[in-house]
Amino acid sequence: MNNNRWALTGRKAIVTGGSKGIGEATVKEFLELGADVLAVARNREDLEKLQNNATGNLHTLVADMSTSEGREQLLNWVNTNWGALDILVNNVGTNIRKPTAAYTSDEYDFIMNTNLRSAFELNRSMYPLLSKSAQGNIIHVTSVAGLTHVRTGSVYGMTKAALTQLTRNLAAEWAPDNIRVNAVAPWYISTPLAQTVLQNEEFYNNVINRTPLKKIGKPEDVAGAVSFLCMPAAAYITGQTIAVDGGFTINGFHPQ
Repeated sequence: MNNNRWALTGRKAIVTGGSKGIGEATVKEFLELGADVLAVARNREDLEKLQNNATGNLHTLVADMSTSEGREQLLNWVNTNWGALDILVNNVGTNIRKPTAAYTSDEYDFIMNTNLRSAFELNRSMYPLLSKSAQGNIIHVTSVAGLTHVRTGSVYGMTKAALTQLTRNLAAEWAPDNIRVNAVAPWYISTPLAQTVLQNEEFYNNVINRTPLKKIGKPEDVAGAVSFLCMPAAAYITGQTIAVDGGFTINGFHPQ
């Protein structure tokens, strides 16, 4: 068996929102698979903690991907230090849970800029660098909230649905450049963002009852799917969104 099909040896990879939760797990898995990884996040202390706990060829950058200045900072780092790119994981995201009529314009802009515009603009700016790779990969970390209704708020769901469609568009548009574009759509995963609502026992039980596997996912569950999609073994997969959801999105109605 050609083990290189199941590794990321020597690949240059960016993971945004890379200091916590799914991003942190993806960074660590990439490192274990042999990649050269740049973890990007807003909080310096979180990145320093990651640096102390990870092994491998890890770089870190303090930058805010919701701003044009932060994205420019990232692009300059990659051009200066690598000059090419193999993998871009657009993982950074945030949420404010409110009824639709209760959002302010600033809250709307904050969620849109963080979840959607950051990915759209990074994809465009990193396109020339990804084109230099014979096997470029973009992964969007979306959500089941972009596939069906869940109680996360309409703005969050809008951003995740848009990322799913962007995945399809770019997969077709950039296929001639040997850039594959896929997405993973998690259900509730044990991350700092999710714990704020999972602490409510009634809500937690509702989530478990709608999940066939009867458990909350781990960040490593999502990282495994992200890593696979970037491997040579997945070379014929593009434009897809894989739900990492314990069966939630196909559950249907079970009266028992």
